[in-house]
Amino acid sequence: MVDNELLLAISGLLDAKLDAKLEPIQNDIRNIKLDIENDIKPQLRLLAENYVPAAIRFESESAKISALEADVEIMKKVISKHSEKLQQLA
Repeated sequence: MVDNELLLAISGLLDAKLDAKLEPIQNDIRNIKLDIENDIKPQLRLLAENYVPAAIRFESESAKISALEADVEIMKKVISKHSEKLQQLA
């Protein structure tokens, strides 16, 4: 019985030491979770709320820009041909 009591006492001491060492780690984890919940998540939510409308707007504007670029290329060709014709007339 003495061996069992000794083992139980050692086990109790080890548990107490382990609990004492784990407590600061658990506190740090709790603080990290609170920071994530109170600071990071709201900021990410706000960022996402602003990103989606902007992304949709940029996507629609991108098509318009592509169309404008094509129009400008056509205008360059037409202006170049008109300039050549004007040079021939002069």
